[in-house]
Amino acid sequence: MDATLLITVVLVVVFALVFDFTNGFHDTANAMATSVATGALKPRTAVVIAGVLNLVGAFLSTEVAKTISSGIIRTDSSGHEMITPALIFAGLVGAIIWNLVTWYFGLPSSSSHALFGGLIGAAILGGGVGAISWSGVVTSIVIPAVLAPIVAGIAALIGTVIVYRMTKQASVPHAKPAFRVAQTVSASLVALAHGTSDAQKTMGVITLTLIAANAQPANTGPQFWVILTCGLAIGLGTAIGGFRIMKTVGTRITPVESPQGFAAESASAATILASSHLGFPLSTTQVVSGSIVGVGLGKRLSEVHWNVAGRIGLGWVFTLPAAAVVGAVAAWVAISSTAGLVIVAIAAVVGVAVIFRLAGRKPVTARNVNEGAPDAAPQTQGALA
Repeated sequence: MDATLLITVVLVVVFALVFDFTNGFHDTANAMATSVATGALKPRTAVVIAGVLNLVGAFLSTEVAKTISSGIIRTDSSGHEMITPALIFAGLVGAIIWNLVTWYFGLPSSSSHALFGGLIGAAILGGGVGAISWSGVVTSIVIPAVLAPIVAGIAALIGTVIVYRMTKQASVPHAKPAFRVAQTVSASLVALAHGTSDAQKTMGVITLTLIAANAQPANTGPQFWVILTCGLAIGLGTAIGGFRIMKTVGTRITPVESPQGFAAESASAATILASSHLGFPLSTTQVVSGSIVGVGLGKRLSEVHWNVAGRIGLGWVFTLPAAAVVGAVAAWVAISSTAGLVIVAIAAVVGVAVIFRLAGRKPVTARNVNEGAPDAAPQTQGALA
């Protein structure tokens, strides 16, 4: 392996772990937003639990990682990947930048689709449209993206109706602690499921890079060190907490009470775990958002804030192409020379620093994340601290 290739592989691994870290705090809301909104868990406690379970989930399955490393990018006639480590690096830059832009605006976009978009844009610029397995894109990305939030939303709607009918006193104060305790279990399952899904995607990217650099045989899964480092990165990012997006998911889509939160989390966990088992790189963000809309519909149609839901939907539509454009531009510079790689890396670091500095002007923290939540009154007996 020559010096330039070695530098590129190292950059890919570092930026892949950075993306995994941003994925963690970007998607923390997916697991814990409703539990925090209903008062079942305090914000800091919630994100630490989610971080630990994300790490555990990373070791439970590698099916999604295999889909990423061998199901999206084509191989040539000799069996080599039609994408180079430099292009993968550029794709990661596109994913990271889009993740942070949407995080800044509190928009629960899909980290998964940001990653796919960045890789697809870079691969097309470097190898043409023939570098992409479009059938894999349709079956593994497009179809799940359309169906997953619908399936999860319907399941959550049905669950909400059943819970409210079986427990007539669900909204009475003395009944809420029981649902809050149940929420800690269902939210933990979502966090565990998130680890089995989203951590795998970065594992797949690193594995794809090692295969493209001839450092690992084709059609093989992630190595142990890849699984461990990716699990630690996403777990750490989750433990830090992405409160900007948590606020949107927990309080702005629809008012969420404890029974609804339990239904939404249960439906989300079941959908994500099933897709991870099948190897579908599902978007946790889309599943959870669909579930929350479903529980809003299950209680009262008018309680869903459709303007917020509409903005989230537009974010989903634009995520993949926007990340693809950034990935393609980064690829155009990165593949020019070693200097190009360094320029892209520096530009990415500067961009990240600027976004964090802007976010610091209007912070969303554990103290104000719950403003506007209807059911998160002061912690009652039975709710976990």
